Amino acid sequence: MNPVREVIDDGLLSRYLDTTAAALERLRTAAPERSFGKVLADDFLRMARSYYEDALHFRDAGDKVNAFASVNYAHGWLDCGARLGLFDVGGDDQLFTLYE
Repeated sequence: MNPVREVIDDGLLSRYLDTTAAALERLRTAAPERSFGKVLADDFLRMARSYYEDALHFRDAGDKVNAFASVNYAHGWLDCGARLGLFDVGGDDQLFTLYE
């Protein structure tokens, strides 16, 4: 029996998915339109959304381990973008890990 599969229950996975969905809704791109920062912000957001969609796919397929891993990668991209100042998160230190 795989002990990891026993720890990732539906409630835990749902909480992480909901948190990342809220973070995706909350953030705004902070970088100016015609800047390298905008290119980075768009790429970070594309990666986060891709991993989030992967997480939903894995969850729907019953693969909680890969769903949990994917949602954590998604949120990692969002946190990194927030810490670098690519995303304006309104100082929200509940949904994001900020620099200070």
